[in-house]
Amino acid sequence: MATLEDKILGEKLHNYCSSSEDEGSDDEDNRSGDEEGNTISKSSARAELPPVNNWTGTASNTGPKGVLEDWRRFKQLEAEERKLLARERVEMAKKMTMAVKTDREEEEAKEIDELEDELNELIDEGFLMKYQQQRMQEIMSQLQKTPKFGKVVTLENQEQFLNAIDKEDTKVTVIIHIFSNNVEGCSTMDGCLSVLASDYPAIKFCRIAADMAGLSRHFRVDGVPALLVYKGGQIIGNFVKLSAELGTDFFANDVERFLIEYGMLPEN
Repeated sequence: MATLEDKILGEKLHNYCSSSEDEGSDDEDNRSGDEEGNTISKSSARAELPPVNNWTGTASNTGPKGVLEDWRRFKQLEAEERKLLARERVEMAKKMTMAVKTDREEEEAKEIDELEDELNELIDEGFLMKYQQQRMQEIMSQLQKTPKFGKVVTLENQEQFLNAIDKEDTKVTVIIHIFSNNVEGCSTMDGCLSVLASDYPAIKFCRIAADMAGLSRHFRVDGVPALLVYKGGQIIGNFVKLSAELGTDFFANDVERFLIEYGMLPEN
């Protein structure tokens, strides 16, 4: 019967002898006188023994070590297969999640489209007309609360000049013409502002003589006609010597265009 040593070393060869057998053979050989022949037989037998640790993973004659290596390889392949299956499950779950998300987005987009269709049906011509009328009423109500002027106010002194600016509603734009009677262009500016005052009744147009405003002689000669624009008590426009810009012969639409260009008047 094969022993464990036989399984590890492989099949016992015909001429293989263990150490104990060698000693017995030596005694017998000494008695027979054939020592040299037995030594040659033992050497050749040992030379033919297969190497113990030379397994490459495949063998027809599998010993305990081979069985262990096969088992380890089997478990390694099994673990790799499990990892591959787990990775495939994760990828499949991601694809399913993306598909579900896309379906949800499609449902939401469909609901939005349906709501828009319903809204378009509600907003018919009658609804729009009613809305426009309501907005017009709101605008007219706001305009009615705004002070109305419609003419040019002449200021007689500095106190009236300051009150016209500081005591006016903060929403009102105040345009003050500083003039001198003997300077060309000032009378033309007075006529233009009278026209604009009627066209823009929500704008407060005023006029004051340069000497009444306490201005210097140099300004009374070279600075007029001048327009000072205030809103909320703060100056927002300061235009002096407008004859250099408009000339001495100009019209109301020239002044209007000039003030609109600088944002002092709203566009009609």
